[in-house]
Amino acid sequence: MIIVAAIAVIAVVAFVAVSSRVSFSSETARARMIAVLESQLDGEVELDDLQLKVLPRLRAEGRGLRIRHKGRRDVPPLISIEHFSAEGSFISLYRRHVSHLKVDGLDIQIPPDRNRGSGDADKPGDIDKPGDIDEPGDSDNHQVRRERSGAARSIVIDEMTSTNTRLVIIPKEAGKDPKMWIIHQLRMHDLGVDSPMPFEATLTNAVPPGEIETKGSFGPWQAETPGLTPLDGTFVFDHADLGFFKGISGILSAHGKYGGTLNRIDVNGQTDTPQFRVTAAGNPVPLRTTYHAIVDGTNGNTFLDPVNGSFLNTSLVAKGAVVGTPGKHGRTVTLDITMDRARLEDVLQLAVKSSRPPMTGALRLTTKFVLPPGEREVVERLRLDGKFAIDGTRFTDPGVQTKINELSHRSRGKTPEDDKQHVSSQFKGTFKLGGGTLTIPTVTFDVPGSIVHLAGTYALVPQTIDFSGTLEMDATISQMTTGFKSKLLRIVDPIFERKGGGGTEIPIKINGVRTNPSFGVDKARLFKHRDEK
Repeated sequence: MIIVAAIAVIAVVAFVAVSSRVSFSSETARARMIAVLESQLDGEVELDDLQLKVLPRLRAEGRGLRIRHKGRRDVPPLISIEHFSAEGSFISLYRRHVSHLKVDGLDIQIPPDRNRGSGDADKPGDIDKPGDIDEPGDSDNHQVRRERSGAARSIVIDEMTSTNTRLVIIPKEAGKDPKMWIIHQLRMHDLGVDSPMPFEATLTNAVPPGEIETKGSFGPWQAETPGLTPLDGTFVFDHADLGFFKGISGILSAHGKYGGTLNRIDVNGQTDTPQFRVTAAGNPVPLRTTYHAIVDGTNGNTFLDPVNGSFLNTSLVAKGAVVGTPGKHGRTVTLDITMDRARLEDVLQLAVKSSRPPMTGALRLTTKFVLPPGEREVVERLRLDGKFAIDGTRFTDPGVQTKINELSHRSRGKTPEDDKQHVSSQFKGTFKLGGGTLTIPTVTFDVPGSIVHLAGTYALVPQTIDFSGTLEMDATISQMTTGFKSKLLRIVDPIFERKGGGGTEIPIKINGVRTNPSFGVDKARLFKHRDEK
Protein backbone atom coordinates (compact mmCIF):
# COMPACT_ATOMS: atom_id res chain seq x y z
CA MET A 1 0.00 0.00 0.00
CA ILE A 2 2.70 2.52 1.00
CA ILE A 3 4.75 1.42 -2.04
CA VAL A 4 2.38 3.39 -4.26
CA ALA A 5 3.54 6.60 -2.60
CA ALA A 6 7.15 5.47 -2.82
CA ILE A 7 6.92 4.87 -6.57
CA ALA A 8 6.21 8.57 -7.06
CA VAL A 9 9.74 9.46 -6.02
CA ILE A 10 11.33 6.34 -7.51
CA ALA A 11 10.08 7.29 -10.95
CA VAL A 12 11.54 10.79 -10.74
CA VAL A 13 14.96 9.71 -9.54
CA ALA A 14 15.15 6.73 -11.88
CA PHE A 15 14.23 8.56 -15.05
CA VAL A 16 16.04 11.79 -14.33
CA ALA A 17 19.28 10.43 -12.95
CA VAL A 18 19.61 7.08 -14.69
CA SER A 19 18.10 7.50 -18.13
CA SER A 20 20.25 9.67 -20.39
CA ARG A 21 17.29 10.36 -22.68
CA VAL A 22 15.39 12.44 -20.10
CA SER A 23 15.75 16.21 -20.05
CA PHE A 24 17.10 17.47 -16.71
CA SER A 25 14.25 19.81 -15.75
CA SER A 26 11.72 19.70 -12.92
CA GLU A 27 8.72 20.17 -15.18
CA THR A 28 9.77 17.39 -17.53
CA ALA A 29 10.41 15.13 -14.53
CA ARG A 30 6.96 15.97 -13.11
CA ALA A 31 5.26 15.07 -16.38
CA ARG A 32 7.24 11.83 -16.66
CA MET A 33 6.41 10.91 -13.06
CA ILE A 34 2.71 11.29 -13.83
CA ALA A 35 3.07 9.20 -16.99
CA VAL A 36 4.96 6.40 -15.25
CA LEU A 37 2.61 6.27 -12.27
CA GLU A 38 -0.49 6.19 -14.44
CA SER A 39 0.98 3.42 -16.56
CA GLN A 40 2.26 1.45 -13.58
CA LEU A 41 -0.78 1.80 -11.32
CA ASP A 42 -3.62 1.91 -13.87
CA GLY A 43 -4.84 5.09 -12.24
CA GLU A 44 -5.19 8.83 -12.58
CA VAL A 45 -2.36 10.91 -11.07
CA GLU A 46 -2.10 14.56 -10.11
CA LEU A 47 1.09 16.27 -8.87
CA ASP A 48 1.06 19.95 -7.95
CA ASP A 49 4.80 20.57 -7.82
CA LEU A 50 8.15 18.81 -8.20
CA GLN A 51 11.61 20.32 -7.67
CA LEU A 52 15.01 18.72 -8.39
CA LYS A 53 18.36 19.56 -6.75
CA VAL A 54 21.78 18.20 -7.66
CA LEU A 55 24.18 19.34 -4.92
CA PRO A 56 25.38 18.25 -2.44
CA ARG A 57 23.31 15.11 -3.24
CA LEU A 58 20.71 14.41 -5.85
CA ARG A 59 17.36 15.34 -4.26
CA ALA A 60 13.73 15.51 -5.39
CA GLU A 61 10.94 17.29 -3.50
CA GLY A 62 7.25 17.18 -4.36
CA ARG A 63 3.92 18.48 -3.09
CA GLY A 64 0.30 17.64 -3.67
CA LEU A 65 0.48 14.08 -5.05
CA ARG A 66 -2.91 12.38 -5.59
CA ILE A 67 -3.43 8.94 -7.09
CA ARG A 68 -6.93 7.74 -7.97
CA HIS A 69 -7.32 3.98 -8.24
CA LYS A 70 -8.47 3.20 -11.81
CA GLY A 71 -9.37 6.89 -12.13
CA ARG A 72 -12.36 6.45 -9.83
CA ARG A 73 -14.16 9.64 -8.83
CA ASP A 74 -16.82 7.97 -6.66
CA VAL A 75 -14.29 7.51 -3.83
CA PRO A 76 -11.45 9.66 -2.47
CA PRO A 77 -7.94 9.25 -3.98
CA LEU A 78 -6.22 6.00 -3.10
CA ILE A 79 -3.06 7.95 -2.17
CA SER A 80 -2.69 11.61 -1.18
CA ILE A 81 0.63 13.09 -0.06
CA GLU A 82 1.13 16.64 1.16
CA HIS A 83 4.93 16.61 0.87
CA PHE A 84 7.65 14.11 -0.02
CA SER A 85 11.39 14.20 -0.61
CA ALA A 86 13.90 11.65 -1.86
CA GLU A 87 17.66 11.71 -2.03
CA GLY A 88 20.59 9.55 -3.03
CA SER A 89 24.04 9.61 -4.56
CA PHE A 90 24.73 9.13 -8.25
CA ILE A 91 26.45 5.84 -7.41
CA SER A 92 23.43 4.48 -5.55
CA LEU A 93 21.12 5.64 -8.33
CA TYR A 94 23.33 3.94 -10.91
CA ARG A 95 22.72 0.78 -8.88
CA ARG A 96 18.98 1.67 -9.00
CA HIS A 97 18.75 2.40 -5.27
CA VAL A 98 17.19 5.46 -3.62
CA SER A 99 18.86 6.02 -0.25
CA HIS A 100 15.98 7.65 1.62
CA LEU A 101 12.39 8.70 1.03
CA LYS A 102 10.61 10.98 3.49
CA VAL A 103 6.83 11.45 3.36
CA ASP A 104 4.64 13.80 5.40
CA GLY A 105 0.85 13.95 5.37
CA LEU A 106 0.26 10.57 3.72
CA ASP A 107 -3.41 9.69 3.35
CA ILE A 108 -4.26 6.15 2.18
CA GLN A 109 -7.88 5.31 1.47
CA ILE A 110 -8.52 1.71 0.42
CA PRO A 111 -11.70 1.38 -1.67
CA PRO A 112 -13.85 -1.76 -1.68
CA ASP A 113 -12.85 -4.30 -4.31
CA ARG A 114 -15.57 -3.86 -6.88
CA ASN A 115 -15.64 -3.14 -10.58
CA ARG A 116 -17.31 0.19 -10.95
CA GLY A 117 -16.23 3.78 -11.53
CA SER A 118 -14.96 5.82 -14.44
CA GLY A 119 -11.70 3.90 -14.64
CA ASP A 120 -13.21 0.46 -15.24
CA ALA A 121 -12.88 0.62 -19.02
CA ASP A 122 -9.28 1.77 -18.98
CA LYS A 123 -6.83 -1.13 -18.96
CA PRO A 124 -3.03 -0.82 -18.96
CA GLY A 125 -1.90 -0.11 -22.49
CA ASP A 126 -5.40 0.40 -23.94
CA ILE A 127 -5.19 4.17 -24.39
CA ASP A 128 -2.69 6.96 -23.81
CA LYS A 129 -3.19 8.61 -20.45
CA PRO A 130 -3.13 12.44 -20.28
CA GLY A 131 0.31 12.45 -18.70
CA ASP A 132 1.99 10.28 -21.35
CA ILE A 133 4.64 12.22 -23.29
CA ASP A 134 6.07 10.90 -26.53
CA GLU A 135 9.81 11.16 -26.78
CA PRO A 136 11.32 12.31 -30.06
CA GLY A 137 11.67 9.38 -32.43
CA ASP A 138 9.68 7.04 -30.26
CA SER A 139 6.69 5.83 -32.28
CA ASP A 140 5.42 3.11 -29.94
CA ASN A 141 3.91 4.58 -26.76
CA HIS A 142 3.03 1.12 -25.45
CA GLN A 143 6.67 0.10 -25.59
CA VAL A 144 7.66 3.32 -23.79
CA ARG A 145 5.26 2.57 -20.95
CA ARG A 146 6.54 -0.99 -20.69
CA GLU A 147 10.11 0.31 -20.45
CA ARG A 148 9.10 2.82 -17.79
CA SER A 149 7.19 0.18 -15.87
CA GLY A 150 10.17 -2.18 -15.96
CA ALA A 151 12.52 0.55 -14.80
CA ALA A 152 10.23 1.53 -11.93
CA ARG A 153 9.93 -2.09 -10.86
CA SER A 154 13.71 -2.44 -10.72
CA ILE A 155 14.22 0.53 -8.37
CA VAL A 156 14.60 -0.14 -4.61
CA ILE A 157 14.17 2.41 -1.81
CA ASP A 158 16.56 1.55 0.99
CA GLU A 159 14.53 3.34 3.68
CA MET A 160 11.28 5.28 3.87
CA THR A 161 9.91 7.23 6.84
CA SER A 162 6.43 8.69 7.04
CA THR A 163 4.81 11.02 9.55
CA ASN A 164 1.19 12.13 9.96
CA THR A 165 -0.13 9.12 8.09
CA ARG A 166 -3.78 8.12 7.97
CA LEU A 167 -5.06 4.74 6.80
CA VAL A 168 -8.78 4.58 5.92
CA ILE A 169 -10.76 1.52 4.85
CA ILE A 170 -13.78 2.61 2.80
CA PRO A 171 -16.79 0.33 3.52
CA LYS A 172 -18.75 -1.39 0.79
CA GLU A 173 -22.10 -0.41 2.30
CA ALA A 174 -23.29 3.13 1.57
CA GLY A 175 -23.75 5.26 4.67
CA LYS A 176 -21.35 3.21 6.84
CA ASP A 177 -18.53 5.01 8.62
CA PRO A 178 -15.04 4.18 7.31
CA LYS A 179 -12.55 2.32 9.49
CA MET A 180 -9.57 4.57 10.24
CA TRP A 181 -6.14 4.36 11.87
CA ILE A 182 -3.83 7.29 12.63
CA ILE A 183 -0.21 6.19 12.06
CA HIS A 184 2.16 8.44 13.98
CA GLN A 185 5.41 6.95 12.74
CA LEU A 186 6.02 4.56 9.86
CA ARG A 187 9.38 3.19 8.72
CA MET A 188 9.83 0.82 5.79
CA HIS A 189 12.92 -0.84 4.29
CA ASP A 190 13.94 -2.26 0.92
CA LEU A 191 10.87 -1.00 -0.90
CA GLY A 192 10.31 -2.56 -4.30
CA VAL A 193 7.14 -3.09 -6.29
CA ASP A 194 7.59 -6.83 -6.75
CA SER A 195 8.70 -7.90 -3.27
CA PRO A 196 7.49 -7.81 0.36
CA MET A 197 8.54 -4.66 2.22
CA PRO A 198 9.55 -4.74 5.92
CA PHE A 199 7.98 -2.06 8.12
CA GLU A 200 7.62 -0.76 11.69
CA ALA A 201 4.76 1.51 12.73
CA THR A 202 3.14 3.19 15.71
CA LEU A 203 -0.54 3.99 15.39
CA THR A 204 -3.67 4.87 17.36
CA ASN A 205 -6.58 2.45 17.33
CA ALA A 206 -9.98 4.14 17.26
CA VAL A 207 -12.25 1.52 18.93
CA PRO A 208 -11.32 0.90 21.64
CA PRO A 209 -8.85 3.81 21.84
CA GLY A 210 -5.26 2.76 22.46
CA GLU A 211 -1.74 2.64 21.01
CA ILE A 212 -0.52 -0.11 18.69
CA GLU A 213 3.09 -0.91 17.82
CA THR A 214 3.51 -3.28 14.91
CA LYS A 215 6.23 -4.59 12.62
CA GLY A 216 6.24 -7.02 9.74
CA SER A 217 6.16 -6.99 5.95
CA PHE A 218 3.70 -5.68 3.39
CA GLY A 219 3.30 -6.44 -0.31
CA PRO A 220 3.84 -6.92 -3.13
CA TRP A 221 1.16 -4.32 -3.87
CA GLN A 222 -1.77 -5.64 -5.92
CA ALA A 223 -2.84 -2.69 -8.05
CA GLU A 224 -5.86 -4.40 -9.61
CA THR A 225 -7.36 -5.55 -6.29
CA PRO A 226 -5.74 -3.80 -3.29
CA GLY A 227 -7.60 -6.10 -0.91
CA LEU A 228 -5.44 -9.02 -2.11
CA THR A 229 -2.19 -7.33 -1.06
CA PRO A 230 -0.41 -9.71 1.37
CA LEU A 231 0.88 -8.73 4.80
CA ASP A 232 2.19 -10.39 7.96
CA GLY A 233 3.65 -9.21 11.24
CA THR A 234 3.37 -8.91 15.00
CA PHE A 235 1.65 -6.32 17.19
CA VAL A 236 1.50 -4.96 20.73
CA PHE A 237 -1.65 -3.07 21.78
CA ASP A 238 -1.32 -1.18 25.08
CA HIS A 239 -3.54 0.96 27.30
CA ALA A 240 -6.79 0.31 25.43
CA ASP A 241 -9.58 1.93 27.43
CA LEU A 242 -12.65 -0.36 27.49
CA GLY A 243 -14.59 2.43 29.18
CA PHE A 244 -15.28 3.60 25.62
CA PHE A 245 -18.00 0.92 25.60
CA LYS A 246 -20.76 2.03 27.96
CA GLY A 247 -21.37 -0.50 30.69
CA ILE A 248 -17.88 -2.02 31.04
CA SER A 249 -14.46 -0.69 32.03
CA GLY A 250 -10.83 -1.73 32.27
CA ILE A 251 -7.48 -1.15 30.60
CA LEU A 252 -6.69 -3.84 28.06
CA SER A 253 -3.30 -4.85 26.68
CA ALA A 254 -2.80 -7.33 23.85
CA HIS A 255 -0.12 -8.88 21.69
CA GLY A 256 -0.06 -11.35 18.82
CA LYS A 257 0.72 -11.98 15.18
CA TYR A 258 -1.15 -11.68 11.91
CA GLY A 259 -0.86 -12.71 8.26
CA GLY A 260 -2.82 -13.08 5.05
CA THR A 261 -4.16 -10.36 2.79
CA LEU A 262 -5.90 -7.05 3.45
CA ASN A 263 -9.34 -8.55 2.92
CA ARG A 264 -8.58 -11.69 4.98
CA ILE A 265 -6.17 -11.14 7.86
CA ASP A 266 -5.53 -14.16 10.06
CA VAL A 267 -4.85 -13.02 13.64
CA ASN A 268 -3.71 -14.98 16.71
CA GLY A 269 -3.39 -13.00 19.93
CA GLN A 270 -3.70 -12.73 23.69
CA THR A 271 -5.32 -10.05 25.85
CA ASP A 272 -4.98 -9.12 29.50
CA THR A 273 -7.35 -6.82 31.42
CA PRO A 274 -6.30 -6.85 35.11
CA GLN A 275 -9.27 -4.79 36.34
CA PHE A 276 -12.17 -5.74 34.05
CA ARG A 277 -15.58 -4.80 35.45
CA VAL A 278 -19.21 -4.49 34.49
CA THR A 279 -20.04 -1.01 35.74
CA ALA A 280 -23.51 -2.02 36.96
CA ALA A 281 -21.80 -4.32 39.49
CA GLY A 282 -18.48 -2.58 40.05
CA ASN A 283 -16.45 -5.62 41.09
CA PRO A 284 -13.18 -5.96 39.12
CA VAL A 285 -11.82 -9.33 37.95
CA PRO A 286 -8.63 -10.19 36.04
CA LEU A 287 -9.76 -11.20 32.53
CA ARG A 288 -7.42 -12.98 30.10
CA THR A 289 -8.14 -14.31 26.63
CA THR A 290 -6.41 -16.07 23.77
CA TYR A 291 -8.08 -15.87 20.40
CA HIS A 292 -7.98 -16.70 16.71
CA ALA A 293 -9.72 -14.29 14.37
CA ILE A 294 -10.21 -13.66 10.68
CA VAL A 295 -10.42 -9.92 9.93
CA ASP A 296 -11.63 -8.39 6.69
CA GLY A 297 -9.39 -5.33 6.55
CA THR A 298 -11.53 -3.78 3.82
CA ASN A 299 -14.62 -3.45 6.04
CA GLY A 300 -13.48 -4.30 9.58
CA ASN A 301 -15.70 -7.38 9.99
CA THR A 302 -14.12 -9.88 12.40
CA PHE A 303 -14.87 -13.59 12.77
CA LEU A 304 -13.79 -15.24 16.04
CA ASP A 305 -13.05 -18.95 16.22
CA PRO A 306 -12.35 -19.48 19.04
CA VAL A 307 -11.89 -17.10 21.96
CA ASN A 308 -10.69 -18.84 25.13
CA GLY A 309 -11.26 -16.65 28.16
CA SER A 310 -10.58 -17.01 31.86
CA PHE A 311 -11.19 -14.96 35.01
CA LEU A 312 -10.63 -16.06 38.61
CA ASN A 313 -11.39 -19.82 38.56
CA THR A 314 -13.71 -19.72 35.55
CA SER A 315 -13.03 -20.45 31.88
CA LEU A 316 -15.16 -20.06 28.76
CA VAL A 317 -15.04 -20.65 25.02
CA ALA A 318 -16.72 -18.33 22.53
CA LYS A 319 -17.20 -18.41 18.76
CA GLY A 320 -18.88 -15.81 16.60
CA ALA A 321 -18.44 -12.54 14.77
CA VAL A 322 -18.22 -8.77 15.11
CA VAL A 323 -19.80 -7.37 11.96
CA GLY A 324 -21.37 -4.24 10.63
CA THR A 325 -25.13 -3.88 10.61
CA PRO A 326 -26.65 -2.56 7.33
CA GLY A 327 -28.09 0.88 7.86
CA LYS A 328 -26.75 1.24 11.41
CA HIS A 329 -23.73 2.86 12.98
CA GLY A 330 -21.37 0.48 14.77
CA ARG A 331 -21.02 -3.30 14.84
CA THR A 332 -23.00 -6.18 16.28
CA VAL A 333 -21.26 -8.81 18.41
CA THR A 334 -22.77 -12.28 18.04
CA LEU A 335 -21.28 -15.17 20.01
CA ASP A 336 -21.98 -18.73 21.06
CA ILE A 337 -20.58 -19.04 24.59
CA THR A 338 -19.90 -22.28 26.44
CA MET A 339 -18.84 -22.47 30.09
CA ASP A 340 -18.14 -26.09 31.02
CA ARG A 341 -15.83 -25.35 33.95
CA ALA A 342 -17.07 -22.22 35.67
CA ARG A 343 -17.70 -21.08 39.21
CA LEU A 344 -20.97 -19.40 40.13
CA GLU A 345 -19.24 -17.05 42.57
CA ASP A 346 -16.96 -15.75 39.79
CA VAL A 347 -19.88 -14.89 37.51
CA LEU A 348 -21.79 -13.27 40.38
CA GLN A 349 -18.68 -11.21 41.15
CA LEU A 350 -19.21 -9.59 37.76
CA ALA A 351 -22.99 -9.40 37.95
CA VAL A 352 -23.90 -8.16 41.45
CA LYS A 353 -22.78 -5.14 43.48
CA SER A 354 -22.09 -7.01 46.69
CA SER A 355 -18.41 -7.45 47.56
CA ARG A 356 -19.21 -11.04 48.53
CA PRO A 357 -21.14 -13.20 46.06
CA PRO A 358 -24.39 -14.53 47.56
CA MET A 359 -23.79 -18.11 46.35
CA THR A 360 -21.01 -20.49 45.36
CA GLY A 361 -21.09 -23.57 43.16
CA ALA A 362 -19.97 -25.32 39.98
CA LEU A 363 -21.59 -23.70 36.95
CA ARG A 364 -22.21 -25.07 33.46
CA LEU A 365 -23.72 -22.65 30.96
CA THR A 366 -24.35 -22.26 27.23
CA THR A 367 -25.85 -19.14 25.71
CA LYS A 368 -26.34 -17.09 22.59
CA PHE A 369 -24.80 -13.64 23.12
CA VAL A 370 -25.90 -10.68 20.99
CA LEU A 371 -24.69 -7.13 21.62
CA PRO A 372 -26.01 -4.67 19.02
CA PRO A 373 -24.45 -1.21 18.58
CA GLY A 374 -25.89 1.79 20.37
CA GLU A 375 -25.39 4.48 22.99
CA ARG A 376 -27.22 2.72 25.83
CA GLU A 377 -25.47 0.82 28.62
CA VAL A 378 -24.26 -2.66 27.76
CA VAL A 379 -26.72 -4.30 30.19
CA GLU A 380 -29.60 -2.61 28.38
CA ARG A 381 -28.43 -3.65 24.88
CA LEU A 382 -27.19 -7.15 25.67
CA ARG A 383 -29.38 -10.12 24.66
CA LEU A 384 -28.83 -13.63 25.99
CA ASP A 385 -30.66 -16.90 25.38
CA GLY A 386 -29.34 -20.00 27.11
CA LYS A 387 -29.49 -22.68 29.77
CA PHE A 388 -27.53 -23.42 32.92
CA ALA A 389 -26.90 -25.96 35.67
CA ILE A 390 -25.30 -25.32 39.07
CA ASP A 391 -24.08 -28.14 41.29
CA GLY A 392 -23.03 -28.05 44.91
CA THR A 393 -24.53 -24.61 45.56
CA ARG A 394 -23.97 -23.06 48.98
CA PHE A 395 -25.23 -19.70 50.24
CA THR A 396 -22.53 -17.46 51.69
CA ASP A 397 -24.94 -15.80 54.14
CA PRO A 398 -24.95 -18.11 57.22
CA GLY A 399 -28.58 -17.25 57.99
CA VAL A 400 -29.76 -18.17 54.49
CA GLN A 401 -27.76 -21.41 54.46
CA THR A 402 -29.16 -22.34 57.88
CA LYS A 403 -32.69 -21.93 56.54
CA ILE A 404 -31.84 -24.13 53.56
CA ASN A 405 -30.47 -26.77 55.92
CA GLU A 406 -33.63 -26.52 58.03
CA LEU A 407 -35.87 -26.75 54.95
CA SER A 408 -34.09 -29.92 53.84
CA HIS A 409 -34.26 -31.38 57.33
CA ARG A 410 -38.01 -30.80 57.75
CA SER A 411 -38.99 -31.67 54.18
CA ARG A 412 -37.53 -35.13 54.70
CA GLY A 413 -39.67 -35.61 57.84
CA LYS A 414 -36.73 -35.55 60.26
CA THR A 415 -37.35 -34.80 63.93
CA PRO A 416 -35.61 -31.95 65.79
CA GLU A 417 -33.54 -34.57 67.60
CA ASP A 418 -32.05 -35.86 64.36
CA ASP A 419 -28.70 -34.41 63.28
CA LYS A 420 -29.03 -31.61 60.75
CA GLN A 421 -26.94 -31.87 57.59
CA HIS A 422 -25.13 -28.97 55.93
CA VAL A 423 -26.67 -29.51 52.51
CA SER A 424 -25.86 -28.15 49.07
CA SER A 425 -28.39 -27.15 46.45
CA GLN A 426 -28.72 -27.90 42.76
CA PHE A 427 -30.06 -25.47 40.15
CA LYS A 428 -30.92 -25.91 36.49
CA GLY A 429 -32.99 -23.91 34.06
CA THR A 430 -33.23 -21.67 31.03
CA PHE A 431 -32.94 -17.90 30.75
CA LYS A 432 -33.31 -14.93 28.42
CA LEU A 433 -31.91 -11.43 28.83
CA GLY A 434 -33.20 -8.39 26.96
CA GLY A 435 -33.71 -4.72 27.75
CA GLY A 436 -31.90 -5.09 31.07
CA THR A 437 -34.32 -7.74 32.37
CA LEU A 438 -33.38 -11.36 32.99
CA THR A 439 -36.34 -13.66 32.30
CA ILE A 440 -36.21 -17.22 33.61
CA PRO A 441 -39.03 -19.30 32.10
CA THR A 442 -38.05 -22.30 34.18
CA VAL A 443 -35.60 -22.97 36.99
CA THR A 444 -35.42 -25.90 39.36
CA PHE A 445 -33.90 -25.52 42.84
CA ASP A 446 -33.23 -28.84 44.47
CA VAL A 447 -32.05 -29.81 47.98
CA PRO A 448 -32.35 -33.19 49.67
CA GLY A 449 -36.05 -33.65 50.44
CA SER A 450 -37.28 -30.59 48.50
CA ILE A 451 -37.61 -29.28 44.95
CA VAL A 452 -38.53 -25.70 44.09
CA HIS A 453 -39.86 -24.88 40.61
CA LEU A 454 -39.75 -21.15 39.78
CA ALA A 455 -40.32 -18.76 36.88
CA GLY A 456 -40.03 -14.99 36.79
CA THR A 457 -37.85 -11.98 36.13
CA TYR A 458 -34.89 -10.13 37.58
CA ALA A 459 -34.24 -6.49 36.60
CA LEU A 460 -30.46 -6.03 36.52
CA VAL A 461 -30.09 -2.31 37.27
CA PRO A 462 -32.68 -1.86 40.09
CA GLN A 463 -31.95 -5.49 41.11
CA THR A 464 -35.61 -6.32 41.73
CA ILE A 465 -36.96 -9.88 41.84
CA ASP A 466 -40.39 -11.19 40.85
CA PHE A 467 -40.70 -15.00 40.88
CA SER A 468 -43.45 -17.50 41.56
CA GLY A 469 -43.58 -21.26 41.61
CA THR A 470 -44.08 -24.31 43.82
CA LEU A 471 -42.28 -25.95 46.71
CA GLU A 472 -42.47 -29.75 46.67
CA MET A 473 -41.41 -31.77 49.74
CA ASP A 474 -41.13 -35.46 50.44
CA ALA A 475 -42.79 -35.06 53.88
CA THR A 476 -46.38 -34.02 54.52
CA ILE A 477 -47.22 -30.87 56.51
CA SER A 478 -47.87 -32.90 59.63
CA GLN A 479 -44.59 -34.79 59.30
CA MET A 480 -42.67 -31.57 59.46
CA THR A 481 -43.43 -31.14 63.16
CA THR A 482 -44.04 -33.33 66.22
CA GLY A 483 -46.46 -33.82 69.10
CA PHE A 484 -49.95 -32.35 69.28
CA LYS A 485 -49.21 -29.88 66.47
CA SER A 486 -48.38 -32.76 64.13
CA LYS A 487 -51.70 -34.45 64.88
CA LEU A 488 -53.60 -31.20 64.35
CA LEU A 489 -51.93 -30.53 60.97
CA ARG A 490 -53.03 -33.89 59.58
CA ILE A 491 -56.30 -32.14 58.75
CA VAL A 492 -54.59 -29.93 56.14
CA ASP A 493 -52.34 -32.62 54.66
CA PRO A 494 -54.83 -33.39 51.86
CA ILE A 495 -55.00 -29.72 50.89
CA PHE A 496 -51.25 -29.54 50.25
CA GLU A 497 -50.83 -33.07 48.99
CA ARG A 498 -48.55 -33.27 45.96
CA LYS A 499 -50.14 -34.14 42.65
CA GLY A 500 -49.83 -37.88 42.19
CA GLY A 501 -50.02 -38.44 45.93
CA GLY A 502 -47.52 -38.35 48.78
CA GLY A 503 -45.55 -35.40 50.09
CA THR A 504 -46.45 -31.73 49.98
CA GLU A 505 -46.85 -29.07 47.27
CA ILE A 506 -47.09 -25.38 48.27
CA PRO A 507 -47.41 -22.42 45.85
CA ILE A 508 -44.79 -19.79 46.72
CA LYS A 509 -43.58 -16.38 45.54
CA ILE A 510 -40.36 -14.41 45.88
CA ASN A 511 -40.24 -10.68 45.26
CA GLY A 512 -38.59 -7.46 46.38
CA VAL A 513 -34.97 -6.32 45.98
CA ARG A 514 -32.08 -8.73 45.73
CA THR A 515 -30.49 -7.61 49.02
CA ASN A 516 -33.72 -8.13 50.98
CA PRO A 517 -36.11 -10.47 49.14
CA SER A 518 -39.49 -11.48 50.51
CA PHE A 519 -40.33 -15.22 50.56
CA GLY A 520 -43.86 -16.42 51.23
CA VAL A 521 -46.84 -18.54 50.36
CA ASP A 522 -48.70 -17.33 47.28
CA LYS A 523 -52.12 -17.10 48.93
CA ALA A 524 -54.06 -16.43 45.73
CA ARG A 525 -52.65 -19.56 44.15
CA LEU A 526 -53.05 -21.45 47.45
CA PHE A 527 -56.84 -20.97 47.42
CA LYS A 528 -56.94 -21.95 43.75
CA HIS A 529 -54.89 -25.03 44.58
CA ARG A 530 -57.31 -25.88 47.41
CA ASP A 531 -60.38 -25.44 45.20
CA GLU A 532 -58.87 -27.76 42.61
CA LYS A 533 -58.47 -30.37 45.32
